[in-house]
Amino acid sequence: MFSVLRQKPGFYSRLWRLALPIILQNLITTSLGFVDTFMVGLLGNEELSAVTAANTPIFLVQVIIFGLMSGLTVLVCQYWGKGDAASINRVMGVAMYVGIAISGVAALLLFLFPEGVMALVTNNAQLIELGAPYVRIVGVSYVFNAVSSVYVSMQRSTENPGFGMLVFATSMLLNTFLNYCLIFGNFGAPRLGITGAAAATLASRVVEFIIVLVYAICNKRVPLIPKALFCPGRAMLKSAAVYAGPVILNETLWGLGTTVMTAIMGHMVISADMLAAYAIMGNIDKFSTVACFGVAGATAVIVGKRIGERAGKEEVYNLSCCLLLVSFLLGAVIALALLIVLPTVFIPYLYPLFSLTEKATEVAVTMCVVYIVMMPLKSYDISNITGVLRAGGDARMAAILDLCPLWLVSVPLTALTGLVLDAPIWLVCFGIYSENTCKMPLGIIRLRSRKWINDVTIREGE
Repeated sequence: MFSVLRQKPGFYSRLWRLALPIILQNLITTSLGFVDTFMVGLLGNEELSAVTAANTPIFLVQVIIFGLMSGLTVLVCQYWGKGDAASINRVMGVAMYVGIAISGVAALLLFLFPEGVMALVTNNAQLIELGAPYVRIVGVSYVFNAVSSVYVSMQRSTENPGFGMLVFATSMLLNTFLNYCLIFGNFGAPRLGITGAAAATLASRVVEFIIVLVYAICNKRVPLIPKALFCPGRAMLKSAAVYAGPVILNETLWGLGTTVMTAIMGHMVISADMLAAYAIMGNIDKFSTVACFGVAGATAVIVGKRIGERAGKEEVYNLSCCLLLVSFLLGAVIALALLIVLPTVFIPYLYPLFSLTEKATEVAVTMCVVYIVMMPLKSYDISNITGVLRAGGDARMAAILDLCPLWLVSVPLTALTGLVLDAPIWLVCFGIYSENTCKMPLGIIRLRSRKWINDVTIREGE
């Protein structure tokens, strides 16, 4: 099994050269979310729960945008291997049109009907009242973020991941400063509480959009070709529908499933405690998986480029097995680290910072324990689905592997244990993360078939 780790000299240095900027970018983006959570958590348990509920519909928009980025990666990596800048611009054009349309509709709905959207997530009237102003403002920010994310993803897919790191570092620093000013009323700013956090997010998204726009106009490495960008053509639209469409549908349905599970927690008897604990665990999850997504992003670039260079199926298969084993081992290392910091850092120092109730702290600890057990499987699944299978053009099977365990296992089990049986907290937490127990074995079966290795340009040229 470990023999696949033997690769050509320079392979691992290239892997980490690609992965590390992505890891840093994800770390910066995650830090942005943690700063929001931390500062809002200082306001109180109810405020933290309200923002968690408010971010649930926003999360659905985020995963759709992530689906666009992943679909973009499938196509761009292979066109980059062929040196086809015009096709890269056409892919960006399709992704930007779709991203603006989706985020624009979502922003309009959130702006006009914030209370109605919040009511879908929780039946707690206090949380709805607190969260409605936040969701109205933050929704607008993702119109700008959709465009920025598409361009950053293109640069990452063409082996320039450092650009995204710089963009989101600037955004994080600005958002942190504005949070400090607007949430608590520092430096002469009004004290806006939750609404201030939303305004800070909107301002930082506008700034990152401006940075991306200026860079895109000046960049010569992958130059903008306006005719290709704004008029992608039917052939590219067809390719995007075939390869990126299933990814977008995958991410939309996955985000909807996660939203449903959050709504289940929002309707439990201990809804405020569950949502507060889930907010903290969500940030721990994001910090824990930054390295996993970094390796997955590098995997997509490496595998996609080799396919674009017409490498043989056995070479691509062995390369993928190597990268997936690296991902699994990385997950095991992260799980061990979490096992150490849970009793030494999280319980005595981190959880008390958020003014959690005793019950919310118990839930947060239980969630973390279950999460640690699932971590190696989760790391493998991230690289397999978002890296290997999608880069290989097998977005349809990647969607099946991602969605079936979620909708057929996690959602029913979470609803049954949380709403019907009033089961112990550990069992509810197992239901939340149970999808990971199914994905890995199903993914291994698909991987061994070699049927997932496709060349996207064959479809476009038909």
